[in-house]
Amino acid sequence: MTAKRQNLSQTALCAILIALSTVLGMIKLFHLPYGGSITLLSMLVATLCGYFCGTAKGIIACTALGLLNFILGPTIIHPAQVFLDYFLAFGLMGLSGITADKKHGLITGYIIGITGRFFCSFLSGFIFFAEYAPDNMNVIWYSFLYNITYIGIEGIITIIILNIPTVKNSLEKLKISI
Repeated sequence: MTAKRQNLSQTALCAILIALSTVLGMIKLFHLPYGGSITLLSMLVATLCGYFCGTAKGIIACTALGLLNFILGPTIIHPAQVFLDYFLAFGLMGLSGITADKKHGLITGYIIGITGRFFCSFLSGFIFFAEYAPDNMNVIWYSFLYNITYIGIEGIITIIILNIPTVKNSLEKLKISI
């Protein structure tokens, strides 16, 4: 396959994965106030862009996902919060490509990607959403608990699913064919 054709194929794959991630993101298994929710594996599908197509394409694709999430249902407190919660947080999920060629690269890359998202959401929480913390609760602790509740739980569920041999083997074979 020529480089131009491979680039086009990877771009199309990323577009499909981001569209699927957007749809899965609308299926909320649990919804928190102020925008957090546990979805039907939407973060996994987004991180596959980086894992399958490389870190640069993954970051671009996941940033596009952040833009779509911003368009479809933003929670806006401050303009800087929009950048942190949507563009940077989602874009960092594309870092999943860093470990694509390593043993356990899918799971490790997924953890790296969602940790990047968690970190941005955590920062945003204590910078921009401090007023929502319960009285007498440390704002940093509030932000940590709020964000780990949805990102961490979806992450744990996803890692369990990724460790199912059929799922793991299927994704590994798919990666080889791309």
